[in-house]
Amino acid sequence: MKQFLRWIILGGTLFFLGKALKDNWIEVTAIHIDDVGWAIMAIATGVTLLAHTCAGWIWTWILQELNQPVSSPQFIQVYLKTNIAKYLPGNIWHHYGRIVAAKNANIPTGAATLSVLLEPLLMLAAALIVIVLCSSQFAAANTTLVIQILQFLSLAVVLGAIHPWFLNPVIRFLYKLKAKKSAATTQPTIPFSLKSYPLRPLLGEVGFMGLRATGFILTMFALSSLNANQIPLLFGAFSCAWLLGFVIPGAPGGLGVFEATAYELLRHHFPAALVFSAIALYRLISILAETAGAALAWLDERVAKS
Repeated sequence: MKQFLRWIILGGTLFFLGKALKDNWIEVTAIHIDDVGWAIMAIATGVTLLAHTCAGWIWTWILQELNQPVSSPQFIQVYLKTNIAKYLPGNIWHHYGRIVAAKNANIPTGAATLSVLLEPLLMLAAALIVIVLCSSQFAAANTTLVIQILQFLSLAVVLGAIHPWFLNPVIRFLYKLKAKKSAATTQPTIPFSLKSYPLRPLLGEVGFMGLRATGFILTMFALSSLNANQIPLLFGAFSCAWLLGFVIPGAPGGLGVFEATAYELLRHHFPAALVFSAIALYRLISILAETAGAALAWLDERVAKS
């Protein structure tokens, strides 16, 4: 049933995007990128690569919050090398690769798994924070009191889910459950818990979201001039599109869902052809940045070993 739902969502988003391209084909083909535009797009690629590098660094902060001190350069390499695996069917292989790498570095399985689960939760919280701050910019006509209450409620639930008061009892329960299932384990059970509220990783993820949105804004700027008062609108719309692409089951890596959401949110504020071209180019920039990150991490690891 879940797989069927994925195909329905993917088919719907592709149909929506295909129709948008057909309706704006002449305007899309008329868009020209000059030398300055290509330079800005190169900067956007660099900013997006920096965002993923920072995300790997934030992952080490999460492990430190779980009393697992690790080598930041080594784990940033792991993060960048596994990041590209999110485009594989199943959308779980990047998480699996990080858990395996953490276990190989003598991190307890529970701590490794929890760090990988906490990271997307913190990303969701960061995206919700940006959406709450900027929602009046990109959804002013459609924002009602009920929607605003739901936004704050969703943010409160996610922020509460990563609080030690909630998370540490869950960790203890899972450890007790594991102890009942197996009296002897191959490695000693090392208790771990959150020392305090993971504020530093949360703020780091807000920075990550800001860098990702900056990459998208630069892509828009490479195609057309922008006004300063449009920046909050683009930040909020990008964060909303990223969040829906992250949580809605569809193609791996949020392919299709992100693009359809961003197009729908922005086409009322910018020319539709500009929006369509920008989101298509930004997807290419994202994949290029992730591929470059994986390649650079692999090369750095090879150089360090030689």
